[in-house]
Amino acid sequence: MSEINSIDLRELTNNIKAWGTALGFQQVGISDIDLHQHEAHLQAWLDKGYHGDMAYMESHGMKRARPAELVPGTLRVISVRMNYLPPDASFAQHLKAPHIGYISRYALGRDYHKVLRKRLKQLGEKITASLADTQYRPFVDSAPVLEHAIAEKAGIGWTGKHSLTLNKDAGSWFFLGELFINVPLPVDSPIEEGCGSCTACLTICPTNAIVEPYKVDGRKCISYLTIESDKDIPEELRPLMGNRIYGCDDCQLVCPWNRFANITEEEDFHPRTVLHGQSLNTLFSWSEETFLQNTEGSPIRRIGYQKWQRNIAVALGNAPYNEESIKLLKERHGTVSELVDRHIDWALQQQQKKQAAYEAQNRQQQRLIRVIEKGLPRDA
Repeated sequence: MSEINSIDLRELTNNIKAWGTALGFQQVGISDIDLHQHEAHLQAWLDKGYHGDMAYMESHGMKRARPAELVPGTLRVISVRMNYLPPDASFAQHLKAPHIGYISRYALGRDYHKVLRKRLKQLGEKITASLADTQYRPFVDSAPVLEHAIAEKAGIGWTGKHSLTLNKDAGSWFFLGELFINVPLPVDSPIEEGCGSCTACLTICPTNAIVEPYKVDGRKCISYLTIESDKDIPEELRPLMGNRIYGCDDCQLVCPWNRFANITEEEDFHPRTVLHGQSLNTLFSWSEETFLQNTEGSPIRRIGYQKWQRNIAVALGNAPYNEESIKLLKERHGTVSELVDRHIDWALQQQQKKQAAYEAQNRQQQRLIRVIEKGLPRDA
């Protein structure tokens, strides 16, 4: 690389942040590549098996905490964040409507991997145009990168007790992306941690997956269960999932810092009507062709039709008694896979229990009506 002095680097850093803002990033920070302080925590997390079936987490070993091993020649990491909270925040109300399929907010619009990666590549091209021989590589949740640790070092925010990055001015409703670069840019300073004594995220977690502050047992996390896991969802966890069919936002919804979250200006992240606020029956009735059509360009597509059906079957089992749901479950049985069938069987058992309770309650009400109509005491 050609000779550059410290003044050139400071000017380039300022330009990079300005270019990043122009490209739609709400914040741009720069960190060095020394993440050794996170290695012991990462190894302990892996040793406890908290990564579940995510074999890639273990197979890369400590490369996740060593950027220069992932991309040789890397000297700095440019960390960026992009807001994704929509103008319509009614999705939070869907958790109170058990007949609606709850989809994590980040997945209701266009696949963020594509949006951020394209912008990061454009940022890299601008840097290269300004400084010849620059080498860069963009990452958006797509490689062994400790994105939260990097964001913390780059001053983007601090790592909250739920293990997500938090920012005092933006909460946690934002995506992170990284640009590995071979230029020794001046680095930013970490900001002060702001969780204090708050434990709201630990308390609200439906499955108690946040086993202690800053530590998540992925095997119990609903996001892992509905997205990453290819296996049967443990029966003891199914009732705790409610109507969450793709991901979970509870720890973010309850976080006090999200009162300051900003609305996104990216239309790509606005909810798709076909996904937002739809009934479980509607979503479960989709054919595989309809699923692929309605999730084109969405992060949801990557879980595939089988897991989509599995997840919704569990939610239908948790939903109130509904004749149409029972009909749909029976019709779908034997049409997708044995994995789905096992979850359908469970859902049918739950619905049938609720049906029996519903019919018993209805009989009691009818008896009460007859007693009242006869003018007899209610305990007659």
